[in-house]
Amino acid sequence: MNRFESEVVHSPVTPFMNRFSQPGSVPLMAVFSFLLSAGCTTERYRKSADKEAYGVVAQKTPMVKNMDEHFTIEQTNQLSFAGLPVAVKVEESLGADGELERGAHVISLEEALGIGIKHNRDYQLHKEQLYLTSLGLTLARHQFTPIFSGNGNALIAGQTEPPSSGGTNALVTDNLNWNANGTINVSWLIRDVGRITTAFTADFLHFLTGNLAGSARSTSSSHVNATLLRPLLRNAGFQQEIETLTQAERGLLYALRDFVQFRKSFSVQVASAYYGVLGSRDAVRNSFLNLQSSRKNAERTRALAREGRVTQSDLGRLEQQELQAERDWINAIRDYKRSLDDFKLAQLGIPVDTNLILDDKELGALEIQHPQISVDDSIKVALAARQDYQNFKDRFDDSVRRVALAANFLKPQLDLSALVRIDSRQETAARFAVPDVNRYNWNAGLDLDPGLDRKTERNAYRTALIFEKQAARSLDQQEDELKLQVRNSWRTLDQAKRNYEISEVGVKIAERRVEEQNLLAELGRAKAQDQVDAQNDLINSKNQRTQALVGHTIARLQFWVNMGILHIKANGRWEEVTNVKPE
Repeated sequence: MNRFESEVVHSPVTPFMNRFSQPGSVPLMAVFSFLLSAGCTTERYRKSADKEAYGVVAQKTPMVKNMDEHFTIEQTNQLSFAGLPVAVKVEESLGADGELERGAHVISLEEALGIGIKHNRDYQLHKEQLYLTSLGLTLARHQFTPIFSGNGNALIAGQTEPPSSGGTNALVTDNLNWNANGTINVSWLIRDVGRITTAFTADFLHFLTGNLAGSARSTSSSHVNATLLRPLLRNAGFQQEIETLTQAERGLLYALRDFVQFRKSFSVQVASAYYGVLGSRDAVRNSFLNLQSSRKNAERTRALAREGRVTQSDLGRLEQQELQAERDWINAIRDYKRSLDDFKLAQLGIPVDTNLILDDKELGALEIQHPQISVDDSIKVALAARQDYQNFKDRFDDSVRRVALAANFLKPQLDLSALVRIDSRQETAARFAVPDVNRYNWNAGLDLDPGLDRKTERNAYRTALIFEKQAARSLDQQEDELKLQVRNSWRTLDQAKRNYEISEVGVKIAERRVEEQNLLAELGRAKAQDQVDAQNDLINSKNQRTQALVGHTIARLQFWVNMGILHIKANGRWEEVTNVKPE
C-alpha cells in the first residue's frame, strides 16, 4: 500500500462516508425521493381546485334564477364555423369590396352570441372573477375542517479525536450521531365547541462510537398532546370565526347574481352591435341606390340640356348631387367595414381578419313588439326581480350583523383552555417508542380579560355603526336609481316606437315625392333642387326607419334587462317576454 492509499483508507472522513452509505441511511434517501417527486402533482392540485370551486357554484346555482348550469372557465382557442352557410353571391352595392366577401361564413345572431360567450375577453374575465370568488369560499369552508400539517428534520453529526497513543497507521477515534424527529399536527375549529388542536411528535437517535468495529445504540421517544380552547363569554365567541365563513358564502351568492345580470347585459350589447352592423350594411344599399338614381337623373338632365330644355345651372346641380352621392356611398362602405371589424374584436373576441358576414335575414325579421305595461307596474316588477338590487338589501343585512358582532367584543373575554399530554417510555432498543397511556399529564384553566382597554374594540364598533348607515344610504340610492333606470328605459322604448311610426310615414311621403319629381323630369318641368331634396330625403327616411326599428328592438330588450326579467339561454339567446304582470 502506497502512502496515498494509506491516507485515503485511514482518513477521518472515510468512516463517515462508509456509515452514510450503510442501510441505515435508506429512510433519508426515501425522504429525498419523496421531495423530488412532489413537484409532479401540480395537475392534481389544479383538478382538485376546479372540482371544489365548480362544486360550490353548482350548490348555489339553484338559488340564483337564470344562472348558467354548465358554468366553466375552460376556454378553447379553436374557432369553428363548420356547418355555417357560405356567401356565394357578391353584394353589388359594396362595389369592389363585395368580392372580398365571397366565400365568407354567414352567422346568425344566435351563432354570434354563442361565439361571444366562448371567445369574448370581457365575458371570460367575468367568469374568472366568479371562479376566484368560489375558490375563496372553498378556503373559508376549509377552516372548519380538520387541518393536517407536519414537519420533520434529520441531522447527521460527527466528532473525530486523534488517538492518545499508537503508531502512524492507527485508526482515529470517531463518533457519529444520526438524529431524526417529526411532528404531525391536526387543528379543528368546530362550531359551538371551540378549537381542538392535537400533535404527535416522535424522536429517534442513532449513536455510533469508535471505529468501524465500534459499538452502536439507539433511543427513541414520542408523545401526543391535545388542547381545547373554548370561549365562554361574548356569546361563546364563535360569531367571529363563523362570520368569515358566512360572508364568503354570501359573497359567492352576490357574485352569482352579478354574473347573471352581466349575462343579460352582454347579450343585449352583442345584439345591439349585431343589428348596428346590419344597419350599416343597409345604409350602404340605400347609398348605392341613391347613387344610381343620381346618375340616372344627371344623365337624363344632360340629354335635356343638349336639347335646351333645362338650364346649365340645373344640370350642374344634379352633377354635384351625383358626386356627393358617390362620396356618401364610399363613406357608407367604409363605415360598414369598420363596424364589422369592431364587432369581431369587441363583441365576438375573434381576429378582425376572420372572413365572415352577418345574416341580413335577422334585420328583415325585426318587427315592433311593444310591451303593454305601465311605468309603475314596471318598477314593482323590477324591485322584486332585479337580483343585483337584492344584493344591496343583503349587504345591508350584513352591516347589521357586523354591528352586533362588534358590540359583542366590547364585553369581557373568558376562555376555557385544557391540555392532555401522553408520553412514551424512553427506549434504548432500535424499535419505535409508542406513547404509553399510563404516562400522561393534564391541566385545565380559565383565561380572563376583563376589558380594561377596549379602545380598539370601541373604534371597531363605532366604525361598524357608520358602515351600517352607509349601507342603508346605498340601499336607498340603489332603489332610486333602479326606479330612474326603469322610468328612462320605459320612456326610451315609447320614444323608439313613436320614432318608427314617424319614419314609416316619412318613407312613404319621400317615395311619393321622388316619384312625382321623376314624372316632372320626364316632362322637363322638374327643378334640380327639388329632385335633389326629394332623393336625399328618401335615403335619409329609409336609414331612419332602419335605425328606428333596431332602436326599438334594443330598447325593448334593455327594458326587460332593467326590469330583471330577461331570460338568457345557455347559448346566450334570450326568450321573448310576454304577459308581464306585477306580483
